[in-house]
Amino acid sequence: MLDPRLFRADLEFVTEQLNRRSFNFDSESYSELEAKRKAIQVKTQELQNERNSRSKAIGQAKARGEDVQPLLDQVQYLGDQLKATEAELSDIQSIMTALMEGIPNILDETVPVGKNEESNVEISRWGDKPEFAFEPKDHVDLGSNKGMSFELGAKIASARFVVLNGMLARLQRAIIQLMLDTHVSEHGYNETYVPFLVNADSLRGTGQLPKFEADLFKVNNDPTLYLIPTAEVPVTNIVRDVIIDAKDLPLKFVCHSPCFRSEAGAYGRDVRGMIRQHQFEKVEIVQIVKPDESRKAHEELTGHAEIILQKLKLPYRKVLLCAGDTGFSSAKTYDLEVWLPGQQAYREISSCSNFKDFQARRLQARWRNPETGKPELVHTLNGSGLAAGRTLIAVMENYQDADGNIQIPEALLPYMGGVTIL
Repeated sequence: MLDPRLFRADLEFVTEQLNRRSFNFDSESYSELEAKRKAIQVKTQELQNERNSRSKAIGQAKARGEDVQPLLDQVQYLGDQLKATEAELSDIQSIMTALMEGIPNILDETVPVGKNEESNVEISRWGDKPEFAFEPKDHVDLGSNKGMSFELGAKIASARFVVLNGMLARLQRAIIQLMLDTHVSEHGYNETYVPFLVNADSLRGTGQLPKFEADLFKVNNDPTLYLIPTAEVPVTNIVRDVIIDAKDLPLKFVCHSPCFRSEAGAYGRDVRGMIRQHQFEKVEIVQIVKPDESRKAHEELTGHAEIILQKLKLPYRKVLLCAGDTGFSSAKTYDLEVWLPGQQAYREISSCSNFKDFQARRLQARWRNPETGKPELVHTLNGSGLAAGRTLIAVMENYQDADGNIQIPEALLPYMGGVTIL
């Protein structure tokens, strides 16, 4: 959520910044609401002061032996008026909160102009694309006789689910273990385990609610709970309503979890294979930092995700998302896109975002500034480090041979129990 004081101080600036996202912000309607809120708040304060003044006068009149009934009647009348204005103020504040919850974050000044992914800017590339003396298969064909079954997924659940059996399941587990070990031992993250169900306050805190409710799976027999779309939600909510000691920052968490998404906004996209599933595995990295350290932390966190791709020797590119492709809560996002020979295309395998204080304001996640002694909002960042299913796909397609076998990358051999080829 954006700072309401920013709207009051420079509404023109806010409107211009939101226009970068092609977000249609009705500044005139907002100004009318704000003027109404301010007038009601002033009236409420005046009534409170008047009632307090009359209440004091009652005691003084009693001490003088005067008839206090007229004063009691006035206090009662003022109390009734105050209740009415307080209710009116509460109503308009609720309206303004709902309005604010639907407004996206202001973009970092370094985010390029553009309306969609075609305007994203490639920052760098790493690794050489593999060259094959044959037509490379995609992961669906490669996995069809190795324990990958979309038919079983549909039988057990529905479309966009998969069953992995045998060594493919172990290969995915090995990928996850490599990620966790690297982020904990080499990058200094604290491994954490969290609930896979969260309440609405948690989703509101990280920005999934109210805007993206259609993309969430809700629990029917307990409508207060949702399946997590990413570990970002429960992990970031660890610091909700917390004032963190300055010496404890930065906080760095890594978490492996399943993720559940209805993909309501992606109907008809990536219907083949594991690219876009209702359930998938992901290792999430999260940082909570001081505001003046978030730019540096964003580069660091993105680099940590890149290290996994480099260890697996998977060719990828780093892309800076343009204004129109940057997520609702993010101020700036890098996507890492891995090369998939079966599609002859780079596909997203990680999004690494700096949210600045946008999530922290919703979460009331703060740190105590030792210079002022006062609580201030932290900055939050997260990224996939990496999406395990898409990493599995990338390993299968990049390490295939002419016979449809899959070589195990060197970095994964310690986790494969002596297996070197599938």
